[in-house]
Amino acid sequence: MHYQTPNLMPKVGSQAFASILPYTRRLTVLDPHRKSSQAEQFEAELRARVVGLDRVIRKLASLYQVFHSGFANPTRPIATMLFLGPTGSGKTHVVEAAAEALFGERNAVVKIDCAEFQHSHEIAKLIGSPPGYLGHRETSPRLTQENVDRNRTDRDPFTLVLFDEIEKASDALWQLLLGVLDKATLTLGDNRRVDFSQTVIFMTSNLGTSEMSNLINGSIGFAPTGTVGLQPDQLDKKIYHTAIEAARRNFSPEFINRIDQIVVFRSLRHDQLRGIVELELEAVQRRIDEGALERFTITATDAAKEFLLAEGTDYRYGARHLKRAIERLLVYPLANFVSSGQVRLGEVVVIDVDQNRNELIFFRDDDEPALAAAALRSTQSLSADQVRTIAA
Repeated sequence: MHYQTPNLMPKVGSQAFASILPYTRRLTVLDPHRKSSQAEQFEAELRARVVGLDRVIRKLASLYQVFHSGFANPTRPIATMLFLGPTGSGKTHVVEAAAEALFGERNAVVKIDCAEFQHSHEIAKLIGSPPGYLGHRETSPRLTQENVDRNRTDRDPFTLVLFDEIEKASDALWQLLLGVLDKATLTLGDNRRVDFSQTVIFMTSNLGTSEMSNLINGSIGFAPTGTVGLQPDQLDKKIYHTAIEAARRNFSPEFINRIDQIVVFRSLRHDQLRGIVELELEAVQRRIDEGALERFTITATDAAKEFLLAEGTDYRYGARHLKRAIERLLVYPLANFVSSGQVRLGEVVVIDVDQNRNELIFFRDDDEPALAAAALRSTQSLSADQVRTIAA
């Protein structure tokens, strides 16, 4: 879209400006929501690894675009984000997924488990002891410039830093982070300086988990009056306000004021957990392909997926409970089949549900996939859609 504007433009209000645009110089309307191809690719790779966190994915894609456009503030970290929300809602997972999308490895994150720093003297493990203190030469600090820069690439010359469960750390760690969040600089015990201007700093917290658990239980009928029967949007709003208030109670105002964005993760819903089942089955197949003694293929019917979802759904614990169910009900039997020689290289294992015994059943496909599917249909009364799924 183009407009005509005169060469000399007097100072006028926005309404007057709009009224004279049709008669003035040519202007092209810009789209502030358009993303670069790099940012779009990063967002697509995140969506392939993460389910139900669209808001967080969009925020990360925007930060990625800001960095590559050269607009990041050189005197501060690229961004500092605090992730709040119920346990198992994906706070740590999304950071690891971003590392995998950017650097090819989930472990390409400088991860600090804050439960290791519950006492003030343990901060020496991060920055080292000052000269003259006992253990000065023996204590190798973890946050050196070399460690911070280790995972950078030519395409993405920045680092993801994760302070996991920040609420469990001593106040001394929070004080240490004030300078990092504000000036992107950390001074080690030997007076060396570490530059954090090319980092994205994430902090996760489970503050307010007990209150959120009560809210989530109430939404399905197990909590005091006032929270029973909440709609998903209402539940999300209550979780949001609960998390924000818990953070304000526990962190000092100067700490909160140095955080660029506070993101509250919502509880996962049924359709999102269904998507996680698909991702976890793909992850199990990758484990078979990369590490199992015998490489084979697994195929799960829709009934098997629904069974895993039902067994692994507990809204208080989120995706972690689902992953534990898949380990117990699927991975352990598969390991037994390999160890006992029931499954060998190149074979296909079909996973279904025994409705009478209410448990998963496993079949080895000894024929062509289509023939095996037909045989299964005659013995297990599978639907035509399930047969086509198995035969595909």
